[in-house]
Amino acid sequence: QVHLVESGGGSVQAGGSLRLSCAASGFSYGGYCVGWFRQSPGKEREGVASIYPGGGKTYYADSVEGRFTISYDNAEKTAYLQMDRLEPEDSGMYTCAADEPCVDPDMYGNTWYPYLAQGTQVTVSS
Repeated sequence: QVHLVESGGGSVQAGGSLRLSCAASGFSYGGYCVGWFRQSPGKEREGVASIYPGGGKTYYADSVEGRFTISYDNAEKTAYLQMDRLEPEDSGMYTCAADEPCVDPDMYGNTWYPYLAQGTQVTVSS
């Protein structure tokens, strides 16, 4: 059973940075991807970024391209989302998620991956 533990998040002023971590365990084989979704009141769920550790492929939503960087430490089985130049519109609940096997690396339709972490709040003030 895949298990995800998320950490990071918090409050920051616009222009600042935050880093989210997601420690993963329980994968059966290497064909999985890990990503983050975010939700905020009045907005639809959005797939923010994902990574396929097996091949290094990454995906970013247009809204975060160039500001967010997703990475994965294979030895630690931990994904990271480095968020720079944060904007108030980036505020929301960020949830780490995993898809095994990875059938949706581009987060098409912003559909939840089947395995979810507990979520962490990110608040960006102007």
